[in-house]
Amino acid sequence: MRSLCLALAAAGLFASAAATAQSTMRIGLQDDPDVLDPVRARTFVGRIVFASLCDKLVDISPDLKIVPQLAESWKTSDDGLTLTFTLRENAFYHDGAPIDAASVKANLDRAMTLPDSNRKSELISVASVDAPDARTVVLHLKERDASLLSQLSDRAGMMLSPATFDKEPGRNPVCSGPYKFKERVQNDRIVLDRFDKYWDKDHYHFDQVIFTPMPDTTVRLNNLRAGGLDIIERVAPSDAEAVKSDSNLRLAPVTGLGYQAISVNIANGPRADNPLAKDKRVRQALDLAIDRDVINQVVGEGMFQPAYQPFPPASFAYDKSIDRTGRDPKKAQELLKQAGYDRVKFELTFGNNTTMQQVFELVQAMGSEAGFDISLKPLEFASLQSALPQGDFQVGQTGWSGRVDPSGNIYQYITCKGTLNDGKYCDADMDKLMNEARSVADESKRRELYSKAMRKMQEDDPRIYLFYLPWIFGTQAKVQGFVPYPDGLIRLKDVTVAAK
Repeated sequence: MRSLCLALAAAGLFASAAATAQSTMRIGLQDDPDVLDPVRARTFVGRIVFASLCDKLVDISPDLKIVPQLAESWKTSDDGLTLTFTLRENAFYHDGAPIDAASVKANLDRAMTLPDSNRKSELISVASVDAPDARTVVLHLKERDASLLSQLSDRAGMMLSPATFDKEPGRNPVCSGPYKFKERVQNDRIVLDRFDKYWDKDHYHFDQVIFTPMPDTTVRLNNLRAGGLDIIERVAPSDAEAVKSDSNLRLAPVTGLGYQAISVNIANGPRADNPLAKDKRVRQALDLAIDRDVINQVVGEGMFQPAYQPFPPASFAYDKSIDRTGRDPKKAQELLKQAGYDRVKFELTFGNNTTMQQVFELVQAMGSEAGFDISLKPLEFASLQSALPQGDFQVGQTGWSGRVDPSGNIYQYITCKGTLNDGKYCDADMDKLMNEARSVADESKRRELYSKAMRKMQEDDPRIYLFYLPWIFGTQAKVQGFVPYPDGLIRLKDVTVAAK
């Protein structure tokens, strides 16, 4: 009842605002983004905001091809150790400074050296960056890296004005995209204004974009129905048919590249002192206790395809032999006994939204039947993102929206120095496989290396994959030109709202 009251009250507020601000695009997010600094950020919803706020060197197309953005063209040397970009001439930061090679070098250097950068492992193959003239950026590599272009199509390739590096860019980002930062009210809204000097401004049609976090799926949908939001992300699978059947709305689903998983804290601080961290048989038992098919049917309405690896079926690295069906609680109990336990208690920390609450209540129930006493600890999403790198968890939710190259779905999570390796799993053989897989260009050879890595992952089980992410958008029917992308981001190029 409280959620319904909140939904109706919010719907009235947004509908009133919509009537007087038709040039504003309003977008409902599942979570509140973390810091708005591409180098430090780690949330998916932050990437949705960045898609309007911060341009990248390159972008992707709906069919996952690398396409120009701030860089008009690029070429790789014959030995694969030099990547050269040619920048477009008419691009500016939001403070009016030109986006030139020196500023791009400054951004890449910052991403590689800032102590709390989450982009270090994404750019680990880059030895140095040169700016021989205003339009040319040269990346010198330590080794061949087949994944680098795809990394530069996301936060590693986003450009902030260097003049603002020491002015808390996470709170007041001065970026390079079609919309510039205006204000943020934590857990309430992020407001962006149109940037009139944007190089491609004629393709962006709103004076203002407002992002509003709404963790409750019912609240998001009710606001869309009431006309207070124009686009919402992650429509609950149980609501998909209702959106389809509403003539005022449009459902826009797309198969994603990412996944939801849980990560075990193996060596990150005192909370790693637990049975799951100490014995891989306990982790294997938890893995066997979880029936992904049930999660898919009960919560996903058939849209949460079970996942046992970080590579989606569309990826060349996907290995079908890794998958299985159902669960095996009897074998899970046997593994616990082999490890010396009758039952194992642990705390599972996750981001508090409607869908993940349902998923982890199922995990809790299935785990109980296999010998696990799981206590659930829901946190606001921003608090979860703070707790994970600090090691303030035993088992934690870890989702990833996915990258075009398979390295982007795994490298930073399981290599010893991976910047998103919150559980601190570290294995020299795994690192060797991951580095070799990035350094070769031949897909068949890379596939073989990733298959070896996946078999080792099944043995060590530092991360337990649950399901692949579908991106299910809902829009007002009057929203025209919106194209869902497999990376789940909302791109507003050529999006318009038809007059009533």
